[in-house]
Amino acid sequence: MRSPDLITFGETMALFMPSEDKGLERASQLLQGFGGAESNVAIGVARLGGSVGWFGSLGADPFGTMIYKTLRGEGVDTSQVKLVEGESTGLMFRERVAGRSAVHYYRKLSAASKIQPQDLDEAYIRNSKLLHVTGITAALSSSSLNTLRRSVEIAKSAGVKISFDPNLRLKLWPLDEARAALLPLAAEADYFLPGWDELQLLYETDHLEVVLEKLSALKAVSVIKGVGEKTIILDKGVRTEVPFFPAKEVVDTVGAGDAFCAGFLYSILKGMSAVEAVKVASISGSLAVQMKGDWEALPVWSTVEQQLGNKAWVER
Repeated sequence: MRSPDLITFGETMALFMPSEDKGLERASQLLQGFGGAESNVAIGVARLGGSVGWFGSLGADPFGTMIYKTLRGEGVDTSQVKLVEGESTGLMFRERVAGRSAVHYYRKLSAASKIQPQDLDEAYIRNSKLLHVTGITAALSSSSLNTLRRSVEIAKSAGVKISFDPNLRLKLWPLDEARAALLPLAAEADYFLPGWDELQLLYETDHLEVVLEKLSALKAVSVIKGVGEKTIILDKGVRTEVPFFPAKEVVDTVGAGDAFCAGFLYSILKGMSAVEAVKVASISGSLAVQMKGDWEALPVWSTVEQQLGNKAWVER
């Protein structure tokens, strides 16, 4: 069985938001889309030209069908996706309130939250090169956490590299519970992709040197996003700082972290060093914030390459 180079899984939800910058209470029209950290990353890798598969459980409803068809249309392998009869796809509603995004989730008892370790196709994971997982899946339910842990076990036993983004969501679970689940997963990862704000919560300190010391004990290449205006890479005790790639304008920051992860993982699979991969990731994140949407603004490789080479844009 031939698997995509990168495998990821988790919950993807239908998304609704006002067509204008209004609160949901006063909106007369809603735009429909979808979003999910792992599927966003999958689309990002596919657009860059990478081989990638996403799987998970969706309800056999119009929302699940829309998500499934769109992912497949974006070039993501969906051969392991399950559309479950009698189950529902999770929903989220986003609005702008006082200049900030607010999200309302309706995901309890969704099809995705009921995923079980036995739902995993072990051969699909074993025949890939890299498994990417996030802390959101870990937070959905005990069965989701057990499934994530089992996927990591399968990958490790087959020599498949593991990427882990903690994606800490305190709306989903208490910090102590999250810390107990996420830190052991970080210890299993080959690539650890946390944000600086997340690390301060997970390690209970805002002292950078203390956090770096803790990360040095991990086997992973750690990529710390959002340390001031830079990204810090810690690789076998060697610390490298890479400045952010500036965005010409910031329209919507949702999905920026997923764009960063997609750029990084694609580059690692192409054989680039961690430093080179972070440069690509930073450009991907910068481009993604210049348009609205969870994944709609994720760039193609030619656009990223143009920024890498600082080539002039030809309009016509």
